[in-house]
Amino acid sequence: MQSILINGRGQFNCSIAAQFSENTKKQCTFRGGDQCAPRILRVEPNKTYRLRIASTTALASLNLVVQGHKLVVVEADGNYVTPFAVDDIDIYSGESYSVLLTTNQDPSQNYWISVGVRGRRPKTLPALTLLNYRTAPASKLPPSPPPEIPLWNDFDRSKSFSKKILAAMGSPPPPKKSNRRLILLNTQNRINGFIKWALNNVSLSVPATPYLGSIKYGLKGVFDQKSPPRSFPMDYDITKPPANPNATHGNGIYTFPLNITVDVILQNANALNPNESEIHPWHLHGHDFWVLGYGEGKFRQGVDETAFNLKNPPLRNTAVVYPYGWTALRYVTDNPGVWFFHCHIEPHLHMGMGVVFAEGVNRIGHIPDDALGCGLTRKMFVNRHR
Repeated sequence: MQSILINGRGQFNCSIAAQFSENTKKQCTFRGGDQCAPRILRVEPNKTYRLRIASTTALASLNLVVQGHKLVVVEADGNYVTPFAVDDIDIYSGESYSVLLTTNQDPSQNYWISVGVRGRRPKTLPALTLLNYRTAPASKLPPSPPPEIPLWNDFDRSKSFSKKILAAMGSPPPPKKSNRRLILLNTQNRINGFIKWALNNVSLSVPATPYLGSIKYGLKGVFDQKSPPRSFPMDYDITKPPANPNATHGNGIYTFPLNITVDVILQNANALNPNESEIHPWHLHGHDFWVLGYGEGKFRQGVDETAFNLKNPPLRNTAVVYPYGWTALRYVTDNPGVWFFHCHIEPHLHMGMGVVFAEGVNRIGHIPDDALGCGLTRKMFVNRHR
Protein backbone atom coordinates (compact mmCIF):
# COMPACT_ATOMS: atom_id res chain seq x y z
CA MET A 1 0.00 0.00 0.00
CA GLN A 2 1.64 3.26 -1.14
CA SER A 3 -0.86 5.89 -0.04
CA ILE A 4 -4.05 6.37 1.91
CA LEU A 5 -6.56 8.56 0.06
CA ILE A 6 -8.98 11.15 1.43
CA ASN A 7 -11.72 11.80 -1.15
CA GLY A 8 -9.53 10.23 -3.81
CA ARG A 9 -6.44 12.33 -3.12
CA GLY A 10 -3.20 11.24 -1.50
CA GLN A 11 0.52 11.77 -1.61
CA PHE A 12 3.28 9.28 -2.35
CA ASN A 13 6.88 9.77 -1.26
CA CYS A 14 6.19 13.23 0.17
CA SER A 15 4.22 14.81 3.02
CA ILE A 16 2.45 18.14 3.41
CA ALA A 17 3.68 18.07 7.02
CA ALA A 18 7.30 17.14 6.27
CA GLN A 19 8.65 20.14 8.21
CA PHE A 20 7.32 18.61 11.44
CA SER A 21 8.83 15.17 10.89
CA GLU A 22 12.25 13.62 11.24
CA ASN A 23 11.20 11.27 8.46
CA THR A 24 13.15 11.62 5.23
CA LYS A 25 10.01 12.21 3.17
CA LYS A 26 10.22 15.47 1.27
CA GLN A 27 7.74 18.33 1.47
CA CYS A 28 4.91 18.02 -1.06
CA THR A 29 4.64 20.94 -3.44
CA PHE A 30 1.46 21.62 -5.37
CA ARG A 31 0.48 24.09 -8.05
CA GLY A 32 -2.97 25.48 -8.68
CA GLY A 33 -5.32 22.80 -9.99
CA ASP A 34 -2.84 20.01 -9.31
CA GLN A 35 -4.82 16.75 -9.37
CA CYS A 36 -2.73 15.35 -6.53
CA ALA A 37 -3.40 18.25 -4.16
CA PRO A 38 -5.49 17.29 -1.12
CA ARG A 39 -9.16 18.21 -1.08
CA ILE A 40 -9.38 20.84 1.65
CA LEU A 41 -12.48 20.86 3.88
CA ARG A 42 -13.58 24.49 4.08
CA VAL A 43 -15.78 25.58 7.00
CA GLU A 44 -17.23 28.71 8.60
CA PRO A 45 -16.43 29.51 12.23
CA ASN A 46 -18.97 28.68 14.95
CA LYS A 47 -21.04 26.26 12.88
CA THR A 48 -21.88 22.59 13.37
CA TYR A 49 -21.25 20.35 10.37
CA ARG A 50 -22.33 16.80 9.71
CA LEU A 51 -19.44 14.85 8.24
CA ARG A 52 -20.25 11.58 6.48
CA ILE A 53 -17.34 9.19 6.69
CA ALA A 54 -17.00 5.91 4.80
CA SER A 55 -14.13 3.46 4.42
CA THR A 56 -13.59 1.75 1.08
CA THR A 57 -10.21 0.26 1.90
CA ALA A 58 -9.26 -3.10 0.47
CA LEU A 59 -6.99 -4.05 3.36
CA ALA A 60 -6.40 -1.49 6.12
CA SER A 61 -8.45 -0.46 9.12
CA LEU A 62 -8.30 3.29 9.66
CA ASN A 63 -8.43 5.95 12.34
CA LEU A 64 -9.57 9.51 11.62
CA VAL A 65 -8.84 12.57 13.76
CA VAL A 66 -9.54 16.27 13.24
CA GLN A 67 -6.93 18.24 15.14
CA GLY A 68 -8.32 20.17 18.10
CA HIS A 69 -11.93 19.20 17.44
CA LYS A 70 -14.27 16.72 19.09
CA LEU A 71 -16.33 14.39 16.90
CA VAL A 72 -19.85 13.50 18.02
CA VAL A 73 -20.93 10.17 16.50
CA VAL A 74 -24.65 10.22 15.59
CA GLU A 75 -25.10 7.56 12.89
CA ALA A 76 -23.55 4.25 11.86
CA ASP A 77 -24.28 2.31 8.66
CA GLY A 78 -27.40 4.39 7.99
CA ASN A 79 -28.91 3.99 11.47
CA TYR A 80 -28.99 6.66 14.18
CA VAL A 81 -27.10 5.94 17.38
CA THR A 82 -27.08 7.50 20.83
CA PRO A 83 -24.71 10.46 20.34
CA PHE A 84 -21.29 10.27 21.99
CA ALA A 85 -18.17 12.42 21.71
CA VAL A 86 -14.71 11.14 20.81
CA ASP A 87 -11.32 12.59 19.92
CA ASP A 88 -10.91 10.22 16.98
CA ILE A 89 -12.86 7.49 15.22
CA ASP A 90 -11.91 3.97 14.15
CA ILE A 91 -13.47 2.92 10.87
CA TYR A 92 -13.22 -0.44 9.15
CA SER A 93 -13.69 -1.38 5.52
CA GLY A 94 -17.39 -1.28 4.60
CA GLU A 95 -18.43 0.89 7.55
CA SER A 96 -19.93 4.37 7.39
CA TYR A 97 -20.55 6.99 10.06
CA SER A 98 -21.96 10.47 10.51
CA VAL A 99 -20.25 12.72 13.02
CA LEU A 100 -20.99 16.27 14.13
CA LEU A 101 -18.07 18.68 14.12
CA THR A 102 -18.39 22.13 15.69
CA THR A 103 -15.97 24.77 14.38
CA ASN A 104 -15.26 26.38 17.73
CA GLN A 105 -11.48 26.75 17.55
CA ASP A 106 -9.26 29.72 16.65
CA PRO A 107 -10.65 30.93 13.30
CA SER A 108 -7.31 32.41 12.25
CA GLN A 109 -5.75 28.95 12.03
CA ASN A 110 -6.19 25.81 9.99
CA TYR A 111 -6.19 22.28 11.43
CA TRP A 112 -4.94 18.89 10.30
CA ILE A 113 -7.29 16.09 9.29
CA SER A 114 -5.30 12.89 9.63
CA VAL A 115 -6.18 9.31 8.62
CA GLY A 116 -3.83 6.51 9.62
CA VAL A 117 -3.64 2.73 9.64
CA ARG A 118 -4.99 0.65 12.53
CA GLY A 119 -5.17 -3.10 13.07
CA ARG A 120 -1.93 -3.96 11.25
CA ARG A 121 1.59 -2.56 11.47
CA PRO A 122 1.57 0.62 9.34
CA LYS A 123 3.87 0.79 6.33
CA THR A 124 2.26 3.97 5.01
CA LEU A 125 2.30 7.51 6.35
CA PRO A 126 -1.07 8.91 7.48
CA ALA A 127 -3.11 10.74 4.86
CA LEU A 128 -3.38 14.46 5.57
CA THR A 129 -5.60 17.31 4.52
CA LEU A 130 -6.75 20.55 6.10
CA LEU A 131 -9.80 21.77 7.95
CA ASN A 132 -9.75 25.30 6.58
CA TYR A 133 -11.59 28.03 8.45
CA ARG A 134 -12.61 30.44 5.69
CA THR A 135 -11.29 33.27 7.85
CA ALA A 136 -7.78 31.87 7.34
CA PRO A 137 -5.84 31.49 4.07
CA ALA A 138 -6.23 27.98 2.61
CA SER A 139 -2.49 27.91 1.95
CA LYS A 140 -1.67 28.43 5.63
CA LEU A 141 -0.47 25.22 7.25
CA PRO A 142 -1.24 24.55 10.92
CA PRO A 143 1.52 25.75 13.27
CA SER A 144 1.85 22.41 15.04
CA PRO A 145 2.46 18.80 13.91
CA PRO A 146 -0.44 16.57 12.88
CA PRO A 147 -2.06 14.61 15.72
CA GLU A 148 -0.65 11.15 16.32
CA ILE A 149 -2.72 8.15 15.31
CA PRO A 150 -3.35 5.67 18.17
CA LEU A 151 -1.05 2.67 18.23
CA TRP A 152 -1.98 0.23 15.49
CA ASN A 153 -2.39 -2.67 17.94
CA ASP A 154 -4.19 -0.87 20.77
CA PHE A 155 -7.19 -3.17 20.44
CA ASP A 156 -8.58 -2.25 23.85
CA ARG A 157 -9.08 1.28 22.56
CA SER A 158 -10.81 -0.06 19.45
CA LYS A 159 -13.12 -2.28 21.50
CA SER A 160 -13.98 0.63 23.78
CA PHE A 161 -15.10 2.66 20.76
CA SER A 162 -17.23 -0.19 19.38
CA LYS A 163 -18.95 -0.72 22.72
CA LYS A 164 -19.99 2.94 22.87
CA ILE A 165 -22.14 2.51 19.77
CA LEU A 166 -25.73 2.04 20.97
CA ALA A 167 -29.02 2.48 19.16
CA ALA A 168 -30.77 5.85 19.38
CA MET A 169 -33.95 6.06 21.42
CA GLY A 170 -36.91 4.84 19.37
CA SER A 171 -34.88 2.43 17.23
CA PRO A 172 -36.46 -0.97 16.63
CA PRO A 173 -35.35 -3.49 19.26
CA PRO A 174 -34.21 -6.99 18.31
CA PRO A 175 -36.46 -10.01 18.77
CA LYS A 176 -36.01 -11.38 22.29
CA LYS A 177 -35.11 -14.87 21.09
CA SER A 178 -33.64 -16.46 17.99
CA ASN A 179 -34.88 -19.45 16.01
CA ARG A 180 -31.53 -20.56 14.62
CA ARG A 181 -27.88 -20.11 15.55
CA LEU A 182 -24.65 -20.33 13.59
CA ILE A 183 -21.25 -20.29 15.29
CA LEU A 184 -18.64 -19.52 12.65
CA LEU A 185 -15.01 -20.18 13.55
CA ASN A 186 -12.72 -17.99 11.48
CA THR A 187 -9.35 -19.65 10.77
CA GLN A 188 -6.41 -19.30 8.42
CA ASN A 189 -5.57 -22.54 6.65
CA ARG A 190 -3.87 -24.13 3.68
CA ILE A 191 -5.38 -25.81 0.63
CA ASN A 192 -3.00 -27.40 -1.87
CA GLY A 193 -0.16 -25.35 -0.43
CA PHE A 194 -1.97 -21.99 -0.74
CA ILE A 195 -2.97 -19.86 2.25
CA LYS A 196 -6.74 -19.58 2.59
CA TRP A 197 -9.31 -18.42 5.12
CA ALA A 198 -12.07 -20.73 6.26
CA LEU A 199 -15.28 -20.79 8.32
CA ASN A 200 -15.72 -24.00 10.28
CA ASN A 201 -12.86 -25.38 8.14
CA VAL A 202 -14.63 -24.62 4.83
CA SER A 203 -13.13 -22.01 2.50
CA LEU A 204 -15.78 -20.47 0.25
CA SER A 205 -15.29 -21.03 -3.46
CA VAL A 206 -18.17 -19.43 -5.37
CA PRO A 207 -19.47 -21.36 -8.40
CA ALA A 208 -19.66 -19.75 -11.84
CA THR A 209 -23.45 -20.00 -11.97
CA PRO A 210 -25.26 -17.45 -9.74
CA TYR A 211 -26.84 -19.00 -6.66
CA LEU A 212 -30.12 -17.15 -7.16
CA GLY A 213 -30.69 -18.55 -10.63
CA SER A 214 -29.51 -22.01 -9.58
CA ILE A 215 -32.07 -22.20 -6.77
CA LYS A 216 -34.90 -20.51 -8.64
CA TYR A 217 -34.61 -22.79 -11.66
CA GLY A 218 -33.68 -26.01 -9.84
CA LEU A 219 -30.14 -26.44 -11.18
CA LYS A 220 -29.08 -28.97 -8.56
CA GLY A 221 -25.57 -29.70 -9.85
CA VAL A 222 -24.27 -26.14 -9.52
CA PHE A 223 -23.36 -26.12 -5.82
CA ASP A 224 -23.19 -28.52 -2.90
CA GLN A 225 -26.74 -29.09 -1.67
CA LYS A 226 -25.47 -30.03 1.79
CA SER A 227 -25.36 -27.17 4.29
CA PRO A 228 -21.91 -26.18 5.61
CA PRO A 229 -21.19 -26.90 9.29
CA ARG A 230 -23.26 -24.79 11.71
CA SER A 231 -20.63 -24.94 14.46
CA PHE A 232 -17.16 -26.25 15.24
CA PRO A 233 -15.68 -28.65 17.83
CA MET A 234 -15.83 -26.88 21.18
CA ASP A 235 -12.41 -28.24 22.19
CA TYR A 236 -10.74 -26.19 19.43
CA ASP A 237 -7.95 -24.02 20.91
CA ILE A 238 -8.39 -20.53 19.44
CA THR A 239 -5.13 -19.31 21.03
CA LYS A 240 -2.87 -21.51 18.90
CA PRO A 241 -2.36 -22.13 15.18
CA PRO A 242 -4.67 -24.88 13.91
CA ALA A 243 -3.38 -28.34 14.84
CA ASN A 244 -4.45 -29.48 11.36
CA PRO A 245 -3.83 -26.49 9.09
CA ASN A 246 -5.58 -28.03 6.09
CA ALA A 247 -9.08 -26.93 5.05
CA THR A 248 -11.38 -27.77 2.16
CA HIS A 249 -13.06 -25.72 -0.53
CA GLY A 250 -16.85 -25.55 -0.38
CA ASN A 251 -19.74 -23.77 -2.06
CA GLY A 252 -22.71 -24.93 0.01
CA ILE A 253 -25.09 -22.38 1.51
CA TYR A 254 -27.13 -21.88 4.68
CA THR A 255 -30.84 -21.93 3.85
CA PHE A 256 -33.38 -20.38 6.22
CA PRO A 257 -37.17 -20.05 6.18
CA LEU A 258 -38.53 -16.57 5.60
CA ASN A 259 -39.14 -14.30 8.61
CA ILE A 260 -37.25 -16.18 11.30
CA THR A 261 -34.60 -14.78 13.64
CA VAL A 262 -31.02 -15.98 13.23
CA ASP A 263 -28.07 -15.48 15.56
CA VAL A 264 -24.58 -15.53 14.11
CA ILE A 265 -21.61 -15.82 16.45
CA LEU A 266 -18.37 -14.83 14.74
CA GLN A 267 -15.47 -16.53 16.50
CA ASN A 268 -11.94 -15.34 15.81
CA ALA A 269 -8.86 -17.51 16.32
CA ASN A 270 -5.11 -17.68 15.87
CA ALA A 271 -3.85 -17.58 12.29
CA LEU A 272 -1.20 -19.92 10.88
CA ASN A 273 1.63 -18.04 12.60
CA PRO A 274 1.86 -18.22 16.39
CA ASN A 275 0.56 -15.22 18.37
CA GLU A 276 -1.22 -13.76 15.35
CA SER A 277 -4.92 -12.97 15.09
CA GLU A 278 -6.37 -10.23 12.90
CA ILE A 279 -9.28 -7.80 12.90
CA HIS A 280 -12.03 -8.73 10.44
CA PRO A 281 -14.95 -6.44 9.50
CA TRP A 282 -17.91 -8.64 8.50
CA HIS A 283 -20.57 -7.33 6.13
CA LEU A 284 -24.02 -8.77 5.39
CA HIS A 285 -25.75 -8.05 2.09
CA GLY A 286 -29.46 -7.32 1.97
CA HIS A 287 -29.99 -6.79 5.71
CA ASP A 288 -29.13 -4.83 8.77
CA PHE A 289 -28.36 -6.80 11.93
CA TRP A 290 -28.24 -6.03 15.62
CA VAL A 291 -24.83 -6.23 17.26
CA LEU A 292 -25.67 -7.96 20.55
CA GLY A 293 -22.19 -7.89 22.02
CA TYR A 294 -18.48 -8.58 21.93
CA GLY A 295 -16.46 -10.97 24.06
CA GLU A 296 -12.95 -12.16 24.79
CA GLY A 297 -11.76 -15.70 24.11
CA LYS A 298 -14.03 -18.52 23.04
CA PHE A 299 -17.80 -18.05 23.06
CA ARG A 300 -19.43 -20.01 25.89
CA GLN A 301 -22.84 -21.30 24.91
CA GLY A 302 -25.36 -20.96 27.69
CA VAL A 303 -23.19 -18.40 29.50
CA ASP A 304 -22.29 -15.48 27.25
CA GLU A 305 -25.87 -15.07 26.00
CA THR A 306 -26.78 -13.66 29.41
CA ALA A 307 -24.68 -10.57 28.62
CA PHE A 308 -26.31 -9.91 25.23
CA ASN A 309 -27.58 -6.35 24.86
CA LEU A 310 -31.27 -6.73 23.99
CA LYS A 311 -32.19 -3.22 25.14
CA ASN A 312 -30.45 -0.89 22.68
CA PRO A 313 -28.04 -2.80 20.42
CA PRO A 314 -27.06 -0.87 17.29
CA LEU A 315 -28.37 -1.82 13.87
CA ARG A 316 -25.43 -2.23 11.49
CA ASN A 317 -24.57 -3.94 8.22
CA THR A 318 -20.88 -4.29 9.08
CA ALA A 319 -19.39 -5.41 12.40
CA VAL A 320 -15.90 -6.20 13.58
CA VAL A 321 -14.61 -9.37 15.19
CA TYR A 322 -11.49 -8.63 17.22
CA PRO A 323 -8.38 -10.81 17.68
CA TYR A 324 -9.04 -13.89 19.84
CA GLY A 325 -12.62 -12.75 20.48
CA TRP A 326 -16.21 -13.15 19.36
CA THR A 327 -19.00 -10.91 18.09
CA ALA A 328 -22.71 -11.80 18.35
CA LEU A 329 -25.18 -10.67 15.68
CA ARG A 330 -28.95 -11.13 15.27
CA TYR A 331 -30.99 -10.56 12.13
CA VAL A 332 -34.38 -11.41 10.66
CA THR A 333 -34.66 -13.28 7.35
CA ASP A 334 -37.14 -10.80 5.89
CA ASN A 335 -35.61 -10.15 2.46
CA PRO A 336 -36.12 -12.97 -0.10
CA GLY A 337 -32.91 -13.73 -1.94
CA VAL A 338 -29.39 -15.12 -1.72
CA TRP A 339 -27.00 -12.97 0.30
CA PHE A 340 -23.27 -12.96 0.93
CA PHE A 341 -21.93 -12.56 4.44
CA HIS A 342 -18.19 -11.99 4.28
CA CYS A 343 -15.10 -10.25 5.54
CA HIS A 344 -14.93 -6.82 3.90
CA ILE A 345 -11.14 -7.01 3.59
CA GLU A 346 -11.09 -7.80 -0.11
CA PRO A 347 -8.17 -10.26 -0.23
CA HIS A 348 -9.72 -12.22 2.66
CA LEU A 349 -12.99 -12.60 0.75
CA HIS A 350 -11.15 -13.87 -2.32
CA MET A 351 -9.24 -16.26 -0.07
CA GLY A 352 -12.49 -17.82 1.14
CA MET A 353 -13.60 -15.81 4.17
CA GLY A 354 -17.33 -15.78 3.56
CA VAL A 355 -20.58 -17.73 3.66
CA VAL A 356 -23.86 -17.52 1.77
CA PHE A 357 -27.39 -17.21 3.19
CA ALA A 358 -30.57 -18.00 1.24
CA GLU A 359 -34.12 -17.17 2.32
CA GLY A 360 -37.51 -17.15 0.66
CA VAL A 361 -36.19 -17.59 -2.90
CA ASN A 362 -39.57 -19.11 -3.88
CA ARG A 363 -41.09 -15.66 -3.21
CA ILE A 364 -38.99 -14.07 -5.95
CA GLY A 365 -40.74 -13.56 -9.30
CA HIS A 366 -38.84 -12.35 -12.34
CA ILE A 367 -35.05 -12.35 -12.07
CA PRO A 368 -33.34 -9.67 -14.18
CA ASP A 369 -31.25 -10.98 -17.06
CA ASP A 370 -28.21 -9.20 -15.65
CA ALA A 371 -28.30 -11.60 -12.70
CA LEU A 372 -28.21 -14.67 -14.97
CA GLY A 373 -25.30 -13.83 -17.27
CA CYS A 374 -22.78 -16.38 -15.96
CA GLY A 375 -22.36 -20.15 -15.90
CA LEU A 376 -25.30 -22.43 -16.67
CA THR A 377 -27.91 -19.67 -16.37
CA ARG A 378 -26.13 -17.80 -19.17
CA LYS A 379 -27.54 -20.37 -21.60
CA MET A 380 -31.04 -19.54 -20.39
CA PHE A 381 -30.26 -15.85 -20.79
CA VAL A 382 -28.97 -16.30 -24.37
CA ASN A 383 -31.85 -18.56 -25.45
CA ARG A 384 -34.39 -16.09 -24.06
CA HIS A 385 -33.04 -13.36 -26.39
CA ARG A 386 -32.66 -15.34 -29.60
